[in-house]
Amino acid sequence: MSEKMSATSSAKNTVSAAAKIITLDYKPHLLAKKDWDLVRQFNHAFKADEIVLNGLAEDRFTLALRTVDMTQLRTVCDALAASGIRPLFQEIVTAVESIKSYGLKGNKRKYVDYDVERKTRDRKKKELVRQKYYYAAENSFTAQNHPFPTELANKIICDDSETVLQKIPANSVDLILTSPPYNFGLDYQGGQDTAYWEDYFKKLFAIFKECIRVTKYGGRIIINVQPLFSDYIPSHHIISDFFRQHKLIWKGEIVWEKNNYNCKYTAWGSWRSPSNPYLKYTWEFIEVFCKGDLKKPGQKENTDITAEEFKQWTTGKWSIAPERRMKEFEHPAMFPEELARRVIKLFSYKDDLILDPFNGVGTTTCVAHRLGRRYCGIDIVAKYCRHAQGRIDAMQQDLRSLA
Repeated sequence: MSEKMSATSSAKNTVSAAAKIITLDYKPHLLAKKDWDLVRQFNHAFKADEIVLNGLAEDRFTLALRTVDMTQLRTVCDALAASGIRPLFQEIVTAVESIKSYGLKGNKRKYVDYDVERKTRDRKKKELVRQKYYYAAENSFTAQNHPFPTELANKIICDDSETVLQKIPANSVDLILTSPPYNFGLDYQGGQDTAYWEDYFKKLFAIFKECIRVTKYGGRIIINVQPLFSDYIPSHHIISDFFRQHKLIWKGEIVWEKNNYNCKYTAWGSWRSPSNPYLKYTWEFIEVFCKGDLKKPGQKENTDITAEEFKQWTTGKWSIAPERRMKEFEHPAMFPEELARRVIKLFSYKDDLILDPFNGVGTTTCVAHRLGRRYCGIDIVAKYCRHAQGRIDAMQQDLRSLA
Protein backbone atom coordinates (compact mmCIF):
# COMPACT_ATOMS: atom_id res chain seq x y z
CA MET A 1 0.00 0.00 0.00
CA SER A 2 2.87 2.37 0.61
CA GLU A 3 3.80 2.22 -3.08
CA LYS A 4 0.28 3.21 -4.01
CA MET A 5 0.25 6.07 -1.53
CA SER A 6 3.52 7.51 -2.80
CA ALA A 7 2.39 7.25 -6.37
CA THR A 8 -0.91 9.12 -6.07
CA SER A 9 -1.82 10.66 -2.76
CA SER A 10 0.18 13.91 -2.98
CA ALA A 11 -1.32 14.71 -6.38
CA LYS A 12 -4.83 13.83 -5.32
CA ASN A 13 -4.83 16.23 -2.39
CA THR A 14 -4.20 19.22 -4.67
CA VAL A 15 -7.08 18.48 -7.05
CA SER A 16 -10.20 20.59 -6.70
CA ALA A 17 -13.27 18.83 -5.36
CA ALA A 18 -15.04 20.02 -8.50
CA ALA A 19 -13.03 17.63 -10.68
CA LYS A 20 -14.89 15.13 -12.86
CA ILE A 21 -14.26 11.66 -11.40
CA ILE A 22 -14.01 8.72 -13.80
CA THR A 23 -13.92 5.17 -12.49
CA LEU A 24 -11.74 2.79 -14.49
CA ASP A 25 -12.22 -0.97 -14.75
CA TYR A 26 -8.54 -1.76 -14.26
CA LYS A 27 -7.90 -2.97 -10.67
CA PRO A 28 -4.98 -1.57 -8.64
CA HIS A 29 -4.16 -4.99 -7.16
CA LEU A 30 -3.35 -6.23 -10.68
CA LEU A 31 -0.46 -3.78 -10.84
CA ALA A 32 3.01 -5.15 -10.18
CA LYS A 33 5.14 -3.27 -7.67
CA LYS A 34 7.56 -2.06 -10.36
CA ASP A 35 4.68 -0.60 -12.43
CA TRP A 36 3.64 1.95 -9.83
CA ASP A 37 6.47 4.10 -11.13
CA LEU A 38 4.51 4.41 -14.40
CA VAL A 39 1.54 5.78 -12.48
CA ARG A 40 3.84 8.37 -10.90
CA GLN A 41 5.21 9.26 -14.34
CA PHE A 42 1.67 9.74 -15.62
CA ASN A 43 0.78 12.16 -12.81
CA HIS A 44 4.07 14.07 -13.18
CA ALA A 45 3.31 14.60 -16.88
CA PHE A 46 0.28 16.77 -16.05
CA LYS A 47 -0.49 19.58 -13.67
CA ALA A 48 -2.42 18.52 -10.58
CA ASP A 49 -5.38 20.71 -11.58
CA GLU A 50 -5.58 19.04 -15.01
CA ILE A 51 -5.77 15.27 -14.61
CA VAL A 52 -4.69 12.87 -11.85
CA LEU A 53 -4.68 9.07 -11.78
CA ASN A 54 -5.57 7.69 -8.35
CA GLY A 55 -5.19 4.10 -7.20
CA LEU A 56 -5.68 4.35 -3.46
CA ALA A 57 -8.53 1.86 -3.26
CA GLU A 58 -7.91 -1.86 -3.73
CA ASP A 59 -10.81 -2.30 -6.13
CA ARG A 60 -10.47 0.53 -8.64
CA PHE A 61 -8.46 3.27 -10.32
CA THR A 62 -10.06 6.68 -10.76
CA LEU A 63 -9.23 9.73 -12.84
CA ALA A 64 -9.79 13.18 -11.39
CA LEU A 65 -10.28 15.25 -14.53
CA ARG A 66 -10.63 19.00 -14.99
CA THR A 67 -8.87 19.92 -18.21
CA VAL A 68 -6.48 18.15 -20.58
CA ASP A 69 -4.69 18.46 -23.90
CA MET A 70 -5.86 15.32 -25.71
CA THR A 71 -2.78 15.20 -27.94
CA GLN A 72 -0.56 15.26 -24.86
CA LEU A 73 -2.73 12.65 -23.12
CA ARG A 74 -2.51 10.25 -26.07
CA THR A 75 1.26 10.77 -26.38
CA VAL A 76 1.89 10.16 -22.67
CA CYS A 77 -0.39 7.13 -22.53
CA ASP A 78 1.12 5.60 -25.67
CA ALA A 79 4.61 5.95 -24.24
CA LEU A 80 3.65 4.48 -20.87
CA ALA A 81 1.64 1.68 -22.48
CA ALA A 82 4.75 0.69 -24.42
CA SER A 83 6.62 0.43 -21.11
CA GLY A 84 4.00 -1.72 -19.42
CA ILE A 85 0.38 -1.98 -18.13
CA ARG A 86 -0.94 -1.24 -21.60
CA PRO A 87 -4.61 -1.96 -20.68
CA LEU A 88 -4.66 0.74 -17.99
CA PHE A 89 -3.33 3.53 -20.17
CA GLN A 90 -5.44 2.49 -23.15
CA GLU A 91 -8.49 2.58 -20.89
CA ILE A 92 -7.59 6.11 -19.72
CA VAL A 93 -7.59 7.44 -23.31
CA THR A 94 -10.82 5.61 -24.16
CA ALA A 95 -12.57 6.87 -21.02
CA VAL A 96 -11.62 10.51 -21.61
CA GLU A 97 -12.46 10.38 -25.33
CA SER A 98 -15.91 8.98 -24.50
CA ILE A 99 -16.85 12.20 -22.70
CA LYS A 100 -18.68 14.25 -25.30
CA SER A 101 -19.55 17.34 -23.25
CA TYR A 102 -16.70 19.78 -22.74
CA GLY A 103 -15.54 23.27 -23.54
CA LEU A 104 -12.43 24.31 -25.43
CA LYS A 105 -9.75 26.65 -24.13
CA GLY A 106 -6.83 26.87 -26.52
CA ASN A 107 -5.74 23.31 -27.29
CA LYS A 108 -7.25 21.89 -24.10
CA ARG A 109 -10.62 20.35 -23.39
CA LYS A 110 -12.27 21.75 -20.28
CA TYR A 111 -14.57 19.31 -18.47
CA VAL A 112 -15.56 21.31 -15.37
CA ASP A 113 -17.48 24.61 -15.28
CA TYR A 114 -17.12 25.03 -19.05
CA ASP A 115 -20.78 25.97 -19.39
CA VAL A 116 -20.94 28.44 -16.51
CA GLU A 117 -21.89 31.95 -17.60
CA ARG A 118 -19.41 33.84 -15.46
CA LYS A 119 -20.26 37.38 -16.53
CA THR A 120 -23.92 37.31 -15.50
CA ARG A 121 -25.16 36.88 -11.95
CA ASP A 122 -28.72 35.67 -11.31
CA ARG A 123 -29.03 34.77 -14.98
CA LYS A 124 -32.37 32.95 -14.69
CA LYS A 125 -33.92 35.81 -12.74
CA LYS A 126 -32.78 38.35 -15.31
CA GLU A 127 -34.12 36.21 -18.15
CA LEU A 128 -37.54 36.37 -16.50
CA VAL A 129 -37.29 40.15 -16.32
CA ARG A 130 -36.32 40.42 -19.99
CA GLN A 131 -38.84 37.73 -21.06
CA LYS A 132 -37.18 35.63 -23.73
CA TYR A 133 -38.84 35.70 -27.18
CA TYR A 134 -41.49 38.08 -25.81
CA TYR A 135 -42.77 38.64 -29.36
CA ALA A 136 -44.06 35.04 -29.50
CA ALA A 137 -46.07 35.33 -26.28
CA GLU A 138 -49.85 35.09 -26.35
CA ASN A 139 -49.87 33.04 -29.53
CA SER A 140 -52.95 31.05 -30.48
CA PHE A 141 -51.14 27.81 -31.31
CA THR A 142 -52.65 24.60 -30.02
CA ALA A 143 -50.31 21.96 -28.59
CA GLN A 144 -52.44 19.15 -30.05
CA ASN A 145 -50.55 17.59 -32.98
CA HIS A 146 -52.10 15.43 -35.69
CA PRO A 147 -50.88 12.65 -38.00
CA PHE A 148 -49.78 13.57 -41.50
CA PRO A 149 -52.07 12.09 -44.21
CA THR A 150 -50.70 8.75 -45.35
CA GLU A 151 -51.80 9.43 -48.92
CA LEU A 152 -49.48 12.46 -49.08
CA ALA A 153 -46.50 10.99 -47.21
CA ASN A 154 -43.46 10.02 -49.27
CA LYS A 155 -44.88 11.77 -52.31
CA ILE A 156 -43.64 14.35 -54.82
CA ILE A 157 -46.63 16.54 -55.68
CA CYS A 158 -46.75 18.74 -58.78
CA ASP A 159 -49.06 21.63 -57.98
CA ASP A 160 -49.22 25.10 -56.46
CA SER A 161 -47.91 24.88 -52.88
CA GLU A 162 -50.58 27.12 -51.40
CA THR A 163 -53.31 24.87 -52.82
CA VAL A 164 -51.70 21.64 -51.61
CA LEU A 165 -50.88 22.97 -48.15
CA GLN A 166 -54.52 23.92 -47.61
CA LYS A 167 -55.36 20.20 -47.84
CA ILE A 168 -52.89 19.21 -45.10
CA PRO A 169 -54.14 19.06 -41.48
CA ALA A 170 -52.88 21.61 -38.97
CA ASN A 171 -50.00 20.58 -36.69
CA SER A 172 -48.94 17.55 -38.75
CA VAL A 173 -45.47 18.41 -40.17
CA ASP A 174 -42.31 18.04 -38.07
CA LEU A 175 -39.88 20.09 -40.14
CA ILE A 176 -40.20 22.39 -43.12
CA LEU A 177 -36.93 22.97 -44.97
CA THR A 178 -37.10 25.07 -48.09
CA SER A 179 -35.40 27.65 -50.23
CA PRO A 180 -37.98 29.76 -52.07
CA PRO A 181 -37.25 31.41 -55.43
CA TYR A 182 -35.11 34.44 -54.64
CA ASN A 183 -36.65 36.76 -57.26
CA PHE A 184 -33.23 37.21 -58.85
CA GLY A 185 -34.39 36.88 -62.45
CA LEU A 186 -33.04 33.35 -62.89
CA ASP A 187 -34.46 31.25 -65.72
CA TYR A 188 -36.52 28.41 -64.27
CA GLN A 189 -38.35 25.79 -66.31
CA GLY A 190 -41.64 27.33 -65.21
CA GLY A 191 -40.67 30.85 -66.22
CA GLN A 192 -38.35 33.61 -65.16
CA ASP A 193 -37.83 34.35 -61.47
CA THR A 194 -38.81 38.01 -61.62
CA ALA A 195 -41.78 39.78 -60.03
CA TYR A 196 -42.64 43.10 -58.48
CA TRP A 197 -41.32 42.75 -54.93
CA GLU A 198 -44.65 43.45 -53.25
CA ASP A 199 -46.34 40.75 -55.36
CA TYR A 200 -43.46 38.34 -54.70
CA PHE A 201 -43.78 38.67 -50.91
CA LYS A 202 -47.58 38.53 -51.04
CA LYS A 203 -47.50 35.10 -52.70
CA LEU A 204 -44.56 33.89 -50.62
CA PHE A 205 -46.22 34.85 -47.35
CA ALA A 206 -49.49 33.20 -48.36
CA ILE A 207 -47.54 29.96 -48.66
CA PHE A 208 -45.57 30.58 -45.46
CA LYS A 209 -48.81 31.24 -43.57
CA GLU A 210 -49.98 27.76 -44.54
CA CYS A 211 -46.56 26.40 -43.56
CA ILE A 212 -47.03 27.79 -40.06
CA ARG A 213 -50.47 26.22 -39.80
CA VAL A 214 -49.34 22.72 -40.83
CA THR A 215 -46.19 22.71 -38.68
CA LYS A 216 -46.49 20.81 -35.41
CA TYR A 217 -46.31 22.48 -32.03
CA GLY A 218 -42.60 22.27 -31.30
CA GLY A 219 -41.85 21.80 -35.01
CA ARG A 220 -39.39 23.83 -37.02
CA ILE A 221 -39.48 25.95 -40.18
CA ILE A 222 -36.08 26.54 -41.76
CA ILE A 223 -35.60 28.90 -44.69
CA ASN A 224 -32.49 29.20 -46.86
CA VAL A 225 -32.47 32.66 -48.42
CA GLN A 226 -30.07 35.07 -50.06
CA PRO A 227 -31.10 38.73 -50.26
CA LEU A 228 -30.86 40.47 -53.61
CA PHE A 229 -28.27 42.99 -52.53
CA SER A 230 -28.32 44.80 -55.87
CA ASP A 231 -32.01 45.66 -55.24
CA TYR A 232 -31.28 46.51 -51.59
CA ILE A 233 -34.03 44.15 -50.45
CA PRO A 234 -33.10 42.46 -47.12
CA SER A 235 -35.15 39.33 -47.81
CA HIS A 236 -33.77 37.45 -44.80
CA HIS A 237 -34.89 40.24 -42.47
CA ILE A 238 -38.29 40.64 -44.16
CA ILE A 239 -38.93 36.89 -43.95
CA SER A 240 -37.79 36.80 -40.32
CA ASP A 241 -40.13 39.68 -39.51
CA PHE A 242 -43.02 37.78 -41.09
CA PHE A 243 -42.50 34.70 -38.91
CA ARG A 244 -41.87 36.82 -35.84
CA GLN A 245 -45.11 38.75 -36.41
CA HIS A 246 -46.90 35.40 -36.70
CA LYS A 247 -45.60 34.40 -33.26
CA LEU A 248 -42.92 31.91 -34.22
CA ILE A 249 -39.76 31.83 -32.14
CA TRP A 250 -36.63 32.87 -33.97
CA LYS A 251 -34.24 30.12 -32.89
CA GLY A 252 -31.27 31.45 -34.78
CA GLU A 253 -29.48 32.14 -38.01
CA ILE A 254 -26.84 30.02 -39.71
CA VAL A 255 -24.43 31.60 -42.16
CA TRP A 256 -23.84 29.27 -45.09
CA GLU A 257 -20.33 30.14 -46.29
CA LYS A 258 -20.05 29.00 -49.90
CA ASN A 259 -16.41 30.07 -50.33
CA ASN A 260 -17.34 31.46 -53.72
CA TYR A 261 -14.31 33.60 -54.38
CA ASN A 262 -15.71 34.97 -57.63
CA CYS A 263 -17.96 37.11 -55.43
CA LYS A 264 -15.10 38.74 -53.58
CA TYR A 265 -14.35 41.44 -56.11
CA THR A 266 -16.00 44.82 -55.75
CA ALA A 267 -17.93 46.38 -58.63
CA TRP A 268 -15.64 48.41 -60.88
CA GLY A 269 -18.09 51.31 -60.98
CA SER A 270 -17.34 52.08 -57.35
CA TRP A 271 -13.63 51.31 -57.47
CA ARG A 272 -11.77 53.30 -54.82
CA SER A 273 -14.68 55.68 -54.38
CA PRO A 274 -17.01 56.25 -51.42
CA SER A 275 -19.74 57.49 -53.78
CA ASN A 276 -21.61 54.16 -53.92
CA PRO A 277 -19.49 51.12 -53.00
CA TYR A 278 -21.29 47.86 -53.76
CA LEU A 279 -20.91 45.09 -51.20
CA LYS A 280 -20.68 41.48 -52.31
CA TYR A 281 -21.07 38.35 -50.22
CA THR A 282 -19.79 34.78 -50.29
CA TRP A 283 -22.54 33.43 -48.06
CA GLU A 284 -26.27 32.88 -47.75
CA PHE A 285 -28.51 32.73 -44.70
CA ILE A 286 -30.41 29.88 -43.07
CA GLU A 287 -33.15 31.23 -40.79
CA VAL A 288 -34.47 28.84 -38.13
CA PHE A 289 -37.89 29.22 -36.47
CA CYS A 290 -39.82 27.17 -33.91
CA LYS A 291 -43.58 26.96 -33.46
CA GLY A 292 -44.80 27.29 -29.89
CA ASP A 293 -41.81 25.77 -28.11
CA LEU A 294 -38.05 25.57 -28.57
CA LYS A 295 -38.06 21.92 -27.52
CA LYS A 296 -39.24 19.32 -30.01
CA PRO A 297 -40.64 16.05 -28.62
CA GLY A 298 -39.04 12.86 -29.87
CA GLN A 299 -37.66 9.46 -28.90
CA LYS A 300 -33.97 9.24 -28.01
CA GLU A 301 -33.55 6.09 -30.10
CA ASN A 302 -34.65 8.10 -33.16
CA THR A 303 -31.72 10.50 -32.83
CA ASP A 304 -29.07 9.85 -35.48
CA ILE A 305 -26.69 12.81 -35.11
CA THR A 306 -23.24 11.94 -33.78
CA ALA A 307 -21.47 13.83 -31.00
CA GLU A 308 -18.91 15.29 -33.40
CA GLU A 309 -21.60 16.36 -35.87
CA PHE A 310 -23.54 18.04 -33.08
CA LYS A 311 -20.49 20.00 -31.90
CA GLN A 312 -19.59 21.14 -35.39
CA TRP A 313 -23.07 21.96 -36.64
CA THR A 314 -24.23 23.95 -33.61
CA THR A 315 -21.69 26.57 -34.62
CA GLY A 316 -23.60 29.22 -36.55
CA LYS A 317 -21.37 29.16 -39.63
CA TRP A 318 -21.34 26.23 -42.06
CA SER A 319 -18.69 26.04 -44.74
CA ILE A 320 -20.27 24.01 -47.55
CA ALA A 321 -19.39 24.14 -51.25
CA PRO A 322 -22.25 25.10 -53.59
CA GLU A 323 -24.11 22.45 -55.57
CA ARG A 324 -22.18 21.50 -58.72
CA ARG A 325 -24.88 19.45 -60.50
CA MET A 326 -27.31 22.18 -61.48
CA LYS A 327 -26.80 21.59 -65.21
CA GLU A 328 -27.47 17.88 -64.74
CA PHE A 329 -30.84 18.62 -63.14
CA GLU A 330 -31.59 21.74 -65.24
CA HIS A 331 -32.18 23.89 -62.18
CA PRO A 332 -30.40 27.25 -61.68
CA ALA A 333 -30.48 27.47 -57.87
CA MET A 334 -30.06 24.20 -55.96
CA PHE A 335 -28.67 24.03 -52.46
CA PRO A 336 -26.25 21.13 -51.80
CA GLU A 337 -27.24 17.84 -50.20
CA GLU A 338 -24.80 18.48 -47.34
CA LEU A 339 -26.82 21.52 -46.26
CA ALA A 340 -30.02 19.46 -46.18
CA ARG A 341 -28.26 16.62 -44.36
CA ARG A 342 -27.09 18.92 -41.58
CA VAL A 343 -30.44 20.63 -41.15
CA ILE A 344 -32.42 17.38 -41.11
CA LYS A 345 -30.12 15.52 -38.70
CA LEU A 346 -29.74 18.51 -36.35
CA PHE A 347 -33.41 19.53 -36.20
CA SER A 348 -35.44 16.33 -36.68
CA TYR A 349 -35.75 12.70 -35.58
CA LYS A 350 -35.88 9.59 -37.73
CA ASP A 351 -39.39 8.97 -39.11
CA ASP A 352 -40.31 12.67 -38.77
CA LEU A 353 -42.24 14.19 -41.67
CA ILE A 354 -40.10 16.64 -43.66
CA LEU A 355 -41.85 18.98 -46.10
CA ASP A 356 -40.49 21.31 -48.77
CA PRO A 357 -43.09 23.59 -50.43
CA PHE A 358 -40.51 24.76 -53.03
CA ASN A 359 -39.02 21.33 -53.61
CA GLY A 360 -37.46 22.02 -57.00
CA VAL A 361 -35.50 18.97 -58.13
CA GLY A 362 -35.87 17.39 -54.72
CA THR A 363 -32.73 17.86 -52.64
CA THR A 364 -34.75 18.09 -49.40
CA THR A 365 -36.89 15.04 -50.15
CA CYS A 366 -33.98 12.97 -51.46
CA VAL A 367 -31.89 13.57 -48.33
CA ALA A 368 -34.87 13.11 -46.02
CA HIS A 369 -35.59 9.72 -47.57
CA ARG A 370 -31.94 8.68 -47.31
CA LEU A 371 -31.92 9.62 -43.60
CA GLY A 372 -35.00 7.57 -42.75
CA ARG A 373 -37.50 10.42 -42.61
CA ARG A 374 -40.87 10.59 -44.31
CA TYR A 375 -41.17 13.37 -46.84
CA CYS A 376 -43.50 15.48 -48.93
CA GLY A 377 -42.19 17.67 -51.73
CA ILE A 378 -44.31 20.20 -53.60
CA ASP A 379 -43.33 22.09 -56.75
CA ILE A 380 -45.32 23.64 -59.56
CA VAL A 381 -42.87 22.65 -62.34
CA ALA A 382 -43.54 19.16 -63.69
CA LYS A 383 -40.00 18.64 -65.02
CA TYR A 384 -38.50 19.40 -61.61
CA CYS A 385 -40.91 16.99 -59.95
CA ARG A 386 -39.82 14.25 -62.35
CA HIS A 387 -36.19 14.91 -61.44
CA ALA A 388 -37.08 14.81 -57.74
CA GLN A 389 -38.87 11.48 -58.08
CA GLY A 390 -36.06 10.16 -60.25
CA ARG A 391 -33.47 10.87 -57.57
CA ILE A 392 -35.49 8.90 -55.02
CA ASP A 393 -36.11 6.05 -57.47
CA ALA A 394 -32.38 5.86 -58.22
CA MET A 395 -31.59 5.75 -54.52
CA GLN A 396 -34.04 2.93 -53.94
CA GLN A 397 -32.61 1.03 -56.92
CA ASP A 398 -29.10 1.38 -55.46
CA LEU A 399 -30.32 0.01 -52.13
CA ARG A 400 -32.00 -2.94 -53.84
CA SER A 401 -28.82 -3.75 -55.75
CA LEU A 402 -26.86 -3.81 -52.49
CA ALA A 403 -29.35 -6.10 -50.76
